[in-house]
Amino acid sequence: MKILLHSSKTMKVVDYDIHKMTIPQFIHEATELHDVLGRIDVAGLMRLMNITETLAKKTKEVTEQWTHGVSSPAALTFRGDIYSGLSAASWQESDARFAQDHLLILSGLYGMLKPFDGIRPYRLEMDYKLQVEPGLNVAQFWEKIPSGKLDITETYINLTAYEYYKTVEKQLKGASVVTPRFLTISPKTNQPVFVVVHAKIARGSFASWLIRHKIVDIAAVKDYNELNYSYNEHLSTPEQPTFVCKDFGGIGMSIRLAP
Repeated sequence: MKILLHSSKTMKVVDYDIHKMTIPQFIHEATELHDVLGRIDVAGLMRLMNITETLAKKTKEVTEQWTHGVSSPAALTFRGDIYSGLSAASWQESDARFAQDHLLILSGLYGMLKPFDGIRPYRLEMDYKLQVEPGLNVAQFWEKIPSGKLDITETYINLTAYEYYKTVEKQLKGASVVTPRFLTISPKTNQPVFVVVHAKIARGSFASWLIRHKIVDIAAVKDYNELNYSYNEHLSTPEQPTFVCKDFGGIGMSIRLAP
């Protein structure tokens, strides 16, 4: 079983033993993309990323520092709702080993990462229309790369956003792909609804649960019960197991949710 997550815009380098980190598989492709990104000025970054001048200047600084910056493990460097749910810093050593074998993180700059691949902060989302080559944007660039030569005999737990998943979708044709859903009971209608921030935290939590419990049997995913979620058989299909919570248990795990 393999678990698919995607990267986050927010990153923070952590102090970590360099000898315990691995080298990203597509570091040469990442360098190629970075070289293209590095040639864009502040005004161009504003247009490309639809960001303010202040943020574009900061992005330019981060880009210029990338080649000589400090690396730290991907799963600990990425921040945000998904990675709050993942809580990789709390893993035991056996969890980290399992994650390194089973977790794949899709990234706009690095393509595909293992959780303990060393990365440096960057800003390059998969849906940015950066022209890597004439007529070839970031997503199209990665769609052409055999991302890790994915084994279609594996079952893939897809916890990514579609703009990331589509870069490996063709490679996974014929594979078993399971895409969990996470819904919250609305206090207004008493019906399950999709809440973005809840779902993002839940995706990370679900990935962490699979890792900490060393889940390799797809039938066992129904047992996920963290953050007050439980499996809902009526709303589920084999390809889309659905988990519902009444009172979301991740309040405080996101700056967007008041404790």
